[in-house]
Amino acid sequence: MKACVFDAYGTLLDLGSAVAPHAAILGEAAAPLLALWRRKQLEYTWLRTLMGRHADFETITRDALAYALEALGLRAPDLEPQLGRAFRMLDAYPDAVATLTRIRAAGIRTAVLSNGNPDMLGEAFVRAGLTALLDQVISVQPLGVYKPSPRVYAMAAEVLGLPPAEIAFVSGNAWDAAGGANAGLHVVLIEAPGTPAERLPAAPMARVRALAEVPGVLGVH
Repeated sequence: MKACVFDAYGTLLDLGSAVAPHAAILGEAAAPLLALWRRKQLEYTWLRTLMGRHADFETITRDALAYALEALGLRAPDLEPQLGRAFRMLDAYPDAVATLTRIRAAGIRTAVLSNGNPDMLGEAFVRAGLTALLDQVISVQPLGVYKPSPRVYAMAAEVLGLPPAEIAFVSGNAWDAAGGANAGLHVVLIEAPGTPAERLPAAPMARVRALAEVPGVLGVH
């Protein structure tokens, strides 16, 4: 592999850190809120792509948050703007720095391919301390469509100037992994133990439990 491309949200960046700073206020609602917020966020990207009605990822994220808060009966007028910025303020997973460092030390380029807006991603990676470990950050925004459209993964290959066969793609989202594999990338899926395989076309070349296992799959020791 000449390049290793990572998904951002839920792969390098910990989604749990979106609500963690507000756990005292949200209490037991924190986990259900995050789960519904994320589900609606993804659904809106897929539905808007199918409908041909694009909106940028930050708008979609805020729309999904508004839905989730209302659906759960949470009235948080002061908290909603803070949560709306949460995807700019995510923490990296604990093994993200070491994983990226090992891969780059082996001469493999590192990049991100994400639904996020360029400015959202830039701010998030600076805060997470990952900017210097990424050769490129690629946003879907110029395309006006979202993952798992094949156009998104093809854009990554074009930007990197490499054929898909020379690119590894790492994601903690099974639907995203299927999209990457469908586009011809060599996919590594990070998943929890006991997770059933998705019934979707194309499959990852490897399944691991954590980011720290990715370099080994790529032959980096």
